[in-house]
Amino acid sequence: MPETLELTPWINGAALPRNGRATTTVLDPYRGVPAALAAEGTAADLEQAITAAQAGFGVMRALPRHARRDLLARVADALTRERQALGMELAASCGKPIGQALGEVDRAIITFSFAADETRRFGGEMVPLDVDPRTVGYSGVAHRFPVGPISAITPFNFPLNLLAHKVAPAIAVGSALVVKPPPQCPQMAFRLGRILADCGLPAGAYNVLHLPIPVAERLATDPRFAMLTFTGSPTVGWHLKSVAGKKKVCLELGGNAAAVVHEDAGDLDWVAQRLALGAFAYAGQVCIKVQRVLVHQPIYQRFVDKLLAATAALPCGDPMDPKTVVGPMIDAAAADRVQGWTAEAVRAGAEVLLAGRRDGNVLTPALLARVPADAKVSCREVFGPVTIVAPYGDWNEALAQVNASDFGLQAGVFTQDVNRIYRAFRELEVGGVIANDFPTLRVDNFPYGGVKDSGFGREGVRYTMEEMSEPRMLVIRGT
Repeated sequence: MPETLELTPWINGAALPRNGRATTTVLDPYRGVPAALAAEGTAADLEQAITAAQAGFGVMRALPRHARRDLLARVADALTRERQALGMELAASCGKPIGQALGEVDRAIITFSFAADETRRFGGEMVPLDVDPRTVGYSGVAHRFPVGPISAITPFNFPLNLLAHKVAPAIAVGSALVVKPPPQCPQMAFRLGRILADCGLPAGAYNVLHLPIPVAERLATDPRFAMLTFTGSPTVGWHLKSVAGKKKVCLELGGNAAAVVHEDAGDLDWVAQRLALGAFAYAGQVCIKVQRVLVHQPIYQRFVDKLLAATAALPCGDPMDPKTVVGPMIDAAAADRVQGWTAEAVRAGAEVLLAGRRDGNVLTPALLARVPADAKVSCREVFGPVTIVAPYGDWNEALAQVNASDFGLQAGVFTQDVNRIYRAFRELEVGGVIANDFPTLRVDNFPYGGVKDSGFGREGVRYTMEEMSEPRMLVIRGT
């Protein structure tokens, strides 16, 4: 196995030797061949990383804004230079189709660029104090300071850009991190460590450990971390919040996003193509993938026919093929789960409009109708290439169906009526409403997160910087 793919704990700006640590073989999810050998971090390694992060935090908080800004800009430039190699590694490590993998690298570049820009603006505000007769002649400044060292746990589906959404804001506010990358594809987190070091990030500001679960829980429980930021499953996320103690917590936990297609949606062919892409690109392994399509009764059958055609046209298979849209599931267990959920829905009475097929870890798209509300593919996060369709009678019913979920991350509504759009914006219990496009849309500068079981707190560079900092008030009495 090439030396560059041997992953060992990255602590204090350098990779530690393997030294007999237990290792995990990371597999290419499409070809099933070894992609990397990851050495497991130990409790002692984690202790060393926390100590390094504490020291790194002291250096980072004292680093001038212009230095943080320049560092972030250098990282964006380095990612740009390595774009093709990073895209190929993403495609191999997590099975993301190469076009989407290169798109993820582009987004990570933008995320670091946004953070560089925000260092010039982010910091605080003047607070007028002569609003009270007692404090005429007083001046007030609310300045934001980093909360302290941060623990970060990242998912497999966007192993570079979702990592960037934790690392870039932390650098921008002057903080330090210990990162646990996804066990299915930890490569990007270690690769980023070398890029950050080459760009001049102070030692200790970024530490990465491939950790077994019993050791990893200390990322939530250890009081030396001032904040935990987690992206992953609701079960794990809410458990970690329950044991996190007094530290700040930000959770992004996914959902079962709905798209509402009204009779005045406009070009139904375009809408069908967008929803097929939002439902099945990257095998549906996206938190805001289209899982529920709700269609106005007058156009239901016509639209379903268009959605079937658009879905059937999606190329599936090898993620290295530039034409591929639907690649493999991350591993066999994930593919087994999605197949099991689909079969369960069919046994409960769901109608199969398009049957998915399996080839290794590749599942082709499946479309279901008449799905019982309590079927897992309806009420839980399927995180795979299965989508359900259902009719609705009027706008009230459509909004009620969207809200009839334990999740609330994003929703899409297709209508040309601005009043319906604003009503959806007011009434939908979600973190974001996308009008006239799929709910799978995310731009890396907007506040992103959910309500209910979908999470707690917000990401999006400036909003993450707010989560990672806290205001401190200075009042000066004039003389």
